[in-house]
Amino acid sequence: MAKIAIAIVCIAATALLMAFGAMAQGSGWETGTATFYGDMSGGETMKGACGYGDLIKQGYGLETAALSTALFNNGLTCGACYEIQCYNDPQWCVPGSITITATNFCPPDPSKPSDNGGWCNAPRKHFDLSMPMFVKLVKDYHAGIIPVQYRRVPCVKKGGMRFEMKGNPNAILVLVYNVAGAGDVTAVSVKGSNTGWIPMTRNWGENWQTDQKLVGQSLSFQVTASDGRKVESDNVVPANWNFGQNFEGNQF
Repeated sequence: MAKIAIAIVCIAATALLMAFGAMAQGSGWETGTATFYGDMSGGETMKGACGYGDLIKQGYGLETAALSTALFNNGLTCGACYEIQCYNDPQWCVPGSITITATNFCPPDPSKPSDNGGWCNAPRKHFDLSMPMFVKLVKDYHAGIIPVQYRRVPCVKKGGMRFEMKGNPNAILVLVYNVAGAGDVTAVSVKGSNTGWIPMTRNWGENWQTDQKLVGQSLSFQVTASDGRKVESDNVVPANWNFGQNFEGNQF
């Protein structure tokens, strides 16, 4: 009888945990708005306020968005991933959702109020999507601006984290991209073959800088994401590296 009672308790506890899990999975949605830029070819996929280069070549594809002031957070949100779905607009919404990476900034328009064209003005939470992503949410792209629900989700990336060497011998700049997990980076440290760990400073977007002289040394990186997780890539950059090259490290 005791074994049966224990089994019943375990089954009940499992069911309760599953119920809590289901509730958690369905929570976390916030409301905002979305528009689109470019055309069905994607358009304007080069560069942006996060410092990324060719988004197609770098693996981000067209699954990207420019974020309004409230969401962009001065570039701290670069690399974060969001699930987005059209919300509470039967005229335009279709079922389903998309997942995008934050790769750019949608600047505010001081000449327009937030309720009449200034979609990226504070305090609005707005996503400016590539047209191919936008049309997955609506019956017709003529919807223009749509209400959406959105939530942060883990980023899923192919391959390892990437480090692109930029700058000059006196001020080395490293672009960190293709970051999985939380996606957005809060700290980067570098270690040369002749140094200890050196904290880098965010220059802009996901470009991280140090004034230490590291040319001619093999380099290791520690990257910390916004969820506190840290990944170390030892000797990922060989001693004969050059500016303009990029290297693949470990991944979250």
